[in-house]
This record gives sequence, C-alpha cells and structure tokens, in this order.
Amino acid sequence: MKYLLKTIGLILFILSIDLFNSCKKADENTVNLTNGKTTAVFNSNKTYGTMTDQDGNVYKTISLGTQTWMSENLRTTKYRNGEAILEGTANSAWSIIGTSSYCNYSNTKNNDTIATFGRLYNWSAVSDSRNIAPSGWHVPTDAEWSTLITFLGDVSVAGGKLKELNLIHWATPNLGADNSTGFTALPSGERDNDGTFTGLGYLATWWSSSEYNGYGMYRYVYYNGPGEGVNFTFKGIGMAVRCVKDL
Repeated sequence: MKYLLKTIGLILFILSIDLFNSCKKADENTVNLTNGKTTAVFNSNKTYGTMTDQDGNVYKTISLGTQTWMSENLRTTKYRNGEAILEGTANSAWSIIGTSSYCNYSNTKNNDTIATFGRLYNWSAVSDSRNIAPSGWHVPTDAEWSTLITFLGDVSVAGGKLKELNLIHWATPNLGADNSTGFTALPSGERDNDGTFTGLGYLATWWSSSEYNGYGMYRYVYYNGPGEGVNFTFKGIGMAVRCVKDL
C-alpha cells in the first residue's frame, strides 16, 4: 500500500510539473503572439540590433548618428511597471476616454497586422509617468526628432530615407522611398478624436513627448512625397510610437 501511495504521489507530482510548464508556455505565447509576424521589408544591407518591451515584444533597432531608434512601431499593452494600458475600442469610448489608452487600427485582432503596423496610442499614454517605453528607452522629444532629421540632411528628403522601399504596404507612388536608414517607416495611419480610423497605407505619424500650446507634437511622412514634417494636434488622436534609446 505504501508503495502504491508513493507511486501515485510521484505521478501526481510529475503531472503538476507538466501542467505548470504548459501554463507557463501558454502565458508566454499569449504575450508574444506578434513576435516574428511582421511583414515589413527591412534594409538587408543594415545591421540591426534588438530590444524587448515589458510585454515581451521583440523589435529591431537601428543606430543613426548618435541615436538608436526602434525600426518598428511600438505594440506594448503594458506600462513599464507592468500595469495594463486601457484599450479603447468603441468610437464613443475613444472620443470621451480622456485617459491613457491604445487601440489597434480598425480594432483588428490580426497578429500579422499588429506586428507589422504596431498599435496606436493617444498622447496621454505617451506622456504617462508609468512609461510606455521599456527600461533604457523613451518616447523621443521633438528636439530628438530634429536631431534625426538633421542627421539625414533636411526635411525635404528625410521622409524618403525613412520609408520602407516598396509598395507592399505603402500606396503608390511612395515617392522618394529608399529606406537607406533602415528605419522602415510604415503607413500605420491614425485614429481621430471621434474614433474613426484613417490613413492606413498613406500616412505614417509618430508622437513626440513634446507639447505646443497644450497640443501634442508629432512627426509625419506621406506616400506622395519624400519629405518629413512636424505638427501639433489634439491629444486624443491615436498615433504610432517609435522609441529612442537613452543616452
């Protein structure tokens, strides 16, 4: 009887370990469902680094001048401290939310799409003290964006050097695009104050952490020109985010 009980106990112990490992793997897969799913075309002549955010998402990075940038749009659903960022799906909720939030373009659940274009965040999420950027990284200021553009020459050509080279994701004609930087800018579009989505395939916008007269400042590139621009807008707009490494 003692031998039987010991055998049963051993079997139960082994099963509990297998169950724990299975749950652990399931949790890891849930966190990392978008890893390796991007369809972005990176510059094969460039040497990329990597970084991992607090959600377990892994990104390519690229060194440009004195800076190191993400070569993919941020897609975290958590702050640096592990707290969840509020997801805003319904148009009515997005338009009145007034708090830090994110969404996927058209509220898609497609992992390939999320991996490729990243997620959209309002400015409150960008500026939240809990930090959407992983440790060692931060959302760039407008001055840091200016440093990048100056390194690339000027605003008239910088967009082309940033944009992915092809028409897989960008609408024709994707003027000036050569992705010579390896930055691999993609037209992830944006979400307006009223919750409507616009610009996928035509427009890339990224928040900075800077403000102008109470508005959030951002950078953008279009499908129909090689330039890059700066502007400011309502903080409730949803835009992509590229983080830059701390110096």
